[in-house]
Amino acid sequence: MSEVIKKATREGYGAGLVEVGKAHENLVVLDADLAEATKTNMFKKEFPERHIDCGIAESNMMGVAAGLAATGKVPFASSFAMFSAGRAFEQVRNSIGYPHLNVKIGATHAGISVGEDGATHQCNEDIALMRTIPGMVIINPSDYVEAIEAVKAAYEYVGPCYLRFGRLAVPVINDREDYKFEIGKAVTLREGTDVTIIATGLPVSTSLEAAELLAKDGISAKVINMHTIKPIDEEAIIAAAKETGKVVTVEEHSVIGGLGSAVCSVLSENCPTLVKKIGVYDRFGESGPATELIKKYGLDGDSIYKSVKEFVQK
Repeated sequence: MSEVIKKATREGYGAGLVEVGKAHENLVVLDADLAEATKTNMFKKEFPERHIDCGIAESNMMGVAAGLAATGKVPFASSFAMFSAGRAFEQVRNSIGYPHLNVKIGATHAGISVGEDGATHQCNEDIALMRTIPGMVIINPSDYVEAIEAVKAAYEYVGPCYLRFGRLAVPVINDREDYKFEIGKAVTLREGTDVTIIATGLPVSTSLEAAELLAKDGISAKVINMHTIKPIDEEAIIAAAKETGKVVTVEEHSVIGGLGSAVCSVLSENCPTLVKKIGVYDRFGESGPATELIKKYGLDGDSIYKSVKEFVQK
């Protein structure tokens, strides 16, 4: 059996910026004194003249990014999700969203897998915040390969994009020749007939693990990678619900306002279906090793397996 390669999606962000930067001189990267952590230091090393460190001033960085976009540049403003979506929300809304400027926000260290940094830095609300901004595209890659492709797609898209990346290394699951990334188009990773698991970001790989365990119990689970939360792939959601009759959403984010809420909105209007949401339930994170927190919050493969099995057998 081949060894499972693990890489953080933030590493893919850095690699993607370098790749796109080589082809497009109008790409500019901004950071808020966190280049080592966000991995924009990879771009800085290659193109120091196109990397701007705005210091610990995320709100100002969003204003700078808006100004650069207004001059025809394509800025990627980078920081932790807690600061990009939380601290700078007003500037993202009013300076980027309202005028619909071509700014890309690279938000790393999202979710509880930030680990020992604790509740103040574990942003489980960013997708919900960004979903409320009209015209904002939200992308949450599942692995290193998808993160690189997401950066490419975000550059090509004209308008504001929020890209969500993680700190923890996760299995590379999209390293195949037929892989294709398209904004707003979900990827079916496994076919199934009894239940559909729709996951985004880090839990996509653990949802695949859960599907393997379910298969041993005779439960056939369809697994969908919903890498784009907005615009969400309504067609894929509705078709899967009709095929399997039950849907489970899995996200390293609050179940309030995130993937689960988006899926439920689609189904309630188009195809009323039983839905179980797996994620963070109306609580803050806490300090601890990332893998232990993922297990405690029910996002590891075994926990997802147990939750889905109970749901299907009800």
